[in-house]
Amino acid sequence: MSLRVPSISHEPADDLASLCKAGGDPLRLNVLRALACDSFGVLELAQIFDIGQSGMSHHLKVLAQAGLVATRREGNAIFYRRALPADHRIGGRLHGALLEEADTLELPVDAQRRMAEVERQRANASQVFFSRVADRFRAQQDLIAGLPQYRESLLALLDTLPPGGNATALEVGPGDGGFLPDLARRFGQVTAVDNSPEMLELARQLCRREGIDNVELRLDDALGETTLSADCVVVNMVLHHFSDPAHAMKQLAARVKPGGSLLVTELCSHDQDWARTACGDLWLGFEQEELARWATAAGLRPGDGLYVGLRNGFQIQVRHFRRPAGDTHHR
Repeated sequence: MSLRVPSISHEPADDLASLCKAGGDPLRLNVLRALACDSFGVLELAQIFDIGQSGMSHHLKVLAQAGLVATRREGNAIFYRRALPADHRIGGRLHGALLEEADTLELPVDAQRRMAEVERQRANASQVFFSRVADRFRAQQDLIAGLPQYRESLLALLDTLPPGGNATALEVGPGDGGFLPDLARRFGQVTAVDNSPEMLELARQLCRREGIDNVELRLDDALGETTLSADCVVVNMVLHHFSDPAHAMKQLAARVKPGGSLLVTELCSHDQDWARTACGDLWLGFEQEELARWATAAGLRPGDGLYVGLRNGFQIQVRHFRRPAGDTHHR
């Protein structure tokens, strides 16, 4: 006589139970809070919450099984981010409500301090790279995507905006200044801001050669406490060098005057890890909806976008985000 083995079927209630289990732990709720505007690797999260890697891996597995976090591979590293809730799925509304409640939490002070340290470690790696390779900047950038590869697309998008006239432009992180002549021809006054003296010197030399007299070069931090603002803010291949790109997008949006525009040129998400060491990249591109979500959260409205496929397999996204004309409380 053979014994009948009961079949195990997946019930909709299992998804709800998994979601409730994942949200039933204070550490996991704090992890979701930490992932609100950034993604982190398991080692970074273990550092932030001061637990062992194996323990953090277990918690992340529980969150992933519940559909609360998603992963993306950046070269050999796997980074975790929050998964977006889907109302049409079982548990979708509970998922959204859980994230909304998690966002009201205040991370423990020690965790905030360690998170800031992780972000400083990322930022320092980028700054060291730039000061080391300033004289080889163009060659390094061209390993992936130099200005000639996206300039025409960027100009096509820029020229859909209202005529510059006496309008102002701000370029954050101008590199060697290659795009400044195009901005100088289209705007009455252009300001270029960089926190690298070496890069600003390259841009200064270019402006001198081109005889440009309506560009001001400033050694400053565009993400810090500054009164800088412009009708058009341009950020070309810079966002992936910021340790916290979501926060950077918010600060950049604050520089856009009412009715003005933010133009962002970035790589689409890729998995070429060598870009970290060869080009100083902290992020290996971004998902298109990721940029739109950050811009919307910063009070901007997504506009047109152009996408440039490159022969080396990379893809560039050139995006336009506009601040509503009546928005006078953007700072």
